[in-house]
Amino acid sequence: MDRFLIQGGSRLHGDVVISGAKNSALPLLCASLLTAQPLTLRNLPPLHDVRTMLKLLAGTGVRVSEDPTDEAATLQANAVDRLEAPYEMVKTMRASILVLGPMLARFGEARVSLPGGCAIGQRPVDQHIRGLQAMGAEIHLEHGDIVAKASRLRGATIATDMVTVTGTENLLMAATLAEGTTTLLNAACEPEVVDLARCLRAMGAQIEGEGTDRIVVHGVEALGGAEHPIMADRIEAGTFLAAVLATRGDVFLRRACAEDMGATVQKLAQAGLEMEIARDGIRARAQQRPQPVSLRTAPYPAFATDMQAQLMAVNAIADGVSTVSETIFENRFMHVQELRRMGASIDIDGHTAVVKGVERLTGARVMATDLRASAGLVIAAMTADGETEIDRIYHLDRGYDRMEDKLRALGAQVRRVTSGATQ
Repeated sequence: MDRFLIQGGSRLHGDVVISGAKNSALPLLCASLLTAQPLTLRNLPPLHDVRTMLKLLAGTGVRVSEDPTDEAATLQANAVDRLEAPYEMVKTMRASILVLGPMLARFGEARVSLPGGCAIGQRPVDQHIRGLQAMGAEIHLEHGDIVAKASRLRGATIATDMVTVTGTENLLMAATLAEGTTTLLNAACEPEVVDLARCLRAMGAQIEGEGTDRIVVHGVEALGGAEHPIMADRIEAGTFLAAVLATRGDVFLRRACAEDMGATVQKLAQAGLEMEIARDGIRARAQQRPQPVSLRTAPYPAFATDMQAQLMAVNAIADGVSTVSETIFENRFMHVQELRRMGASIDIDGHTAVVKGVERLTGARVMATDLRASAGLVIAAMTADGETEIDRIYHLDRGYDRMEDKLRALGAQVRRVTSGATQ
């Protein structure tokens, strides 16, 4: 099992290229099931979750042709012969549920194992199921699998009980081939949903209102092929911005888009990060100890739950007291006990953490508990006195493209060590 060894004290400086967004790439890959024609995706990040999704799709009969040098893949679903996403593929990645809507819409049936993923709390798929049932699907659970059938989905007005990104994406893809008009109310407004809608429109879908809480889809008989560049990863960009602030660095983030980052940019600015927004990225620098910023996670464009751990690491060394309230996932404070091992002063009261900033953290052996917690620990380690060892970084590899390489290029002292290897 790989781990990171990080020597703290280095200030990040230089240029870094932000990779394609994992949370956009996964639904876009699933969109290939909606057409028999080739779908080419560019700026595809070489992440573990992306590899898992490509393997899952190939297992259904989708032909996958990759061009690693160009970070691109072409998928063609003209010979799909297995309308199933089995447990062994789904258990490690919740986004596998995104094959359900496209399979059902185009082929009339699907069997998808109930998903897994990071252990950060319950993330039920009941909103996906209810939405598809409203469109005429017959769905039941059988031995841990979602089994769905529909001769052809019908347009419907669907109001989800909560804002759900993957739910919106699943129903959006399903609606493109449904008979009639589908209206999605309380839809997620995330930029990744907008990116998916742009790709679907390039394939021939008729979609209005993406980026708002009301999306209207006029179903068509068939979709065609397309070529689509995946948006830059706003969470990776936010993570690097937080790292620049914590280490008092000076970095240009190429491809980073401030417009996609919602409240993250505002909170980082409040904490003392200086940013210059350019057409091709963001220049970020900091010269002093961060100021404490209180935050509350909520659906986009409010502060993203996927940036909570990274900002908590910044608050841990800030000059004052802050509060961090988590409203999305009930178990997303598991990184707190690891930050405490490094000397952070954090108290938890229900869904709120009170963070009293300390001047310096100290290196320690810590354990990554989920994807974004891993990133928070990396940021903390780069500010700490001495060496920090972070175990279980396979979580990090699910969502960050070659993070240690990018950080080393910016001057950080980060090494990946494989169990059994000598240091």
